Amino acid sequence: MRKRRSMLIIAAIVFQFFVLTGMYVKAAMPLWTGEEVRVKTVPVDPRSLFRGNYARLDYDISMIETQHFPENNDLRNGEIVYVQLKQDSSGLYVYSSVALERPESGVFLRGRIENRRYEDHADYFRVKYGIEALFAPKEKALALEHQLRSEAVAVLMVLDGGEARLKEVVSDKPPAGQGS
Repeated sequence: MRKRRSMLIIAAIVFQFFVLTGMYVKAAMPLWTGEEVRVKTVPVDPRSLFRGNYARLDYDISMIETQHFPENNDLRNGEIVYVQLKQDSSGLYVYSSVALERPESGVFLRGRIENRRYEDHADYFRVKYGIEALFAPKEKALALEHQLRSEAVAVLMVLDGGEARLKEVVSDKPPAGQGS
């Protein structure tokens, strides 16, 4: 009986280890195998006393006008949408279209509708992709806050299914003394 109980405890520990390892691998997979996509960020006040050292990011592709949604503008919070991206002349990826079904090809992000109560009758839908915060040590978070006040670009790693992870945020402007 005692040996069986020990085996059950060991099995439970091993099971928990594999579940946690699987969760980590799933979250890191876009960073390991995803396609690099750069999108312009929109400045947002990134301070929070409760969530720690992080910068909150917003994107042009986070607010999509209702007229761009196919036929059904009566979408619910939490509904999954796919935002197709195209590369512009500067090399950044910008909004191309939105769909309720997963696109067959191209670069796209999988997001969820997340309108707030006071936005129920707005002429746009807010879309969250899971790439809206970048956690960093205090010094790096403060430098990132300063950088976000000017032009910045988020470097994303995107899987074929549209799942994205934020790799880093870089300056959109060349360093002083370089480029135009």
